[in-house]
Order: sequence, then C-alpha cells, then structure tokens
Amino acid sequence: MDNSRPGALWQGADTRDQTHKHQPRNCSMSESAPRESLIEFPCQFPIKVIGRAGQGLEGLVLEIVARHASEIDAANLSVRPSRGGKWIAVTAVIEARSQSQLDAIYQELSAHELVVWAL
Repeated sequence: MDNSRPGALWQGADTRDQTHKHQPRNCSMSESAPRESLIEFPCQFPIKVIGRAGQGLEGLVLEIVARHASEIDAANLSVRPSRGGKWIAVTAVIEARSQSQLDAIYQELSAHELVVWAL
C-alpha cells in the first residue's frame, strides 16, 4: 500500500486533475469573463488541503493563505480527520479577488512538502 497518499476516505479522488471541480459559494460563472477564469470575483472560495495528521498542516495552511488573503483567520478554517486518523483535510474559505490570487495560493500550497493534495 502506498503510504504517501490518503487511504479509504479519498480513494475515489482523481489525482490527475487536482483543480477545484465544484462551483465556489457566492461565485457565479460568467461567459464574458476573461478566458483564464470563469469565476466572477470577488467571491467566497473554499480551498481544501489534504496532508498527514499531526504535522501542523492547519498552521501551515493559515500561514500560506494569509500571505495572499490577509483577511483569513482561524475562524475561516475547518479541519476534518480521515476515518483512521492518519490524514486530515483542512478547508480555508477566503474572499477570492482574482484568478491570479487563487493561482498563487494553489501554487505555494502545492509546492510545500506537507501538502499531499490541494483542491
């Protein structure tokens, strides 16, 4: 069994495309938006990060997201452990202002060694 990826809770996830597949809350899709984004900004946008439990992922997510969205605080985070407790999913809800802001957040999160997936 590969210990580098989450188990049963996330087995159905398609790891080839790690982009957010669901429409963010309070965001609407627009056909007149620039080609790089179909989301109308500003909007409330959930960012989910998955990694090993007990490694300080919650603090890391808060730190990275705060560099790009200064209004974030611990109240905007939710943490859900996997059934076996080996993995956690941290969701941060931000007021997204642009596609470039979201791209920068996902790029920095994905580059960190504690982050297994950023969705």
